[in-house]
Amino acid sequence: MDAAAALERLREISSQVRAAVIFERGGKIIGSTLGDEERAKSVAAEAEALLDDAEKRRSAADGDAEFAQLEVALRDGSVFVVRDGKRLIVATTAPEPTVGLVFYDLKSTLRELEAKPKPAPRKRAPAKRKAPARATRAKKPDAKS
Repeated sequence: MDAAAALERLREISSQVRAAVIFERGGKIIGSTLGDEERAKSVAAEAEALLDDAEKRRSAADGDAEFAQLEVALRDGSVFVVRDGKRLIVATTAPEPTVGLVFYDLKSTLRELEAKPKPAPRKRAPAKRKAPARATRAKKPDAKS
């Protein structure tokens, strides 16, 4: 599935998401619901900075693993950042979203991008009709007198 289709599907299934940007580390934009490319790049850079800052602040007991997801709750809404492999998605929502559901929808969107499209089913040739079998009469053995 391409990014535009994945984002369209996200908007259909998640009424809580206001805007979303799919990007790779370093700011390469894969897709966005924002109409402005520069705004999408800015949002991606801010999301990446949030994630980096959160990773720097974690305790040593947490280890070196990268964050898979992050939510920042603000008075006017929330910002979600989800990572799946090399791709990330950032989304904004209205205040007090259903956090688990938003994370699930964002993860699903990223996984849909990774899924290889199913090949179109091959068209089958019409079935060949067999010529009707000719009725052949079995010869009766001659009756012996």
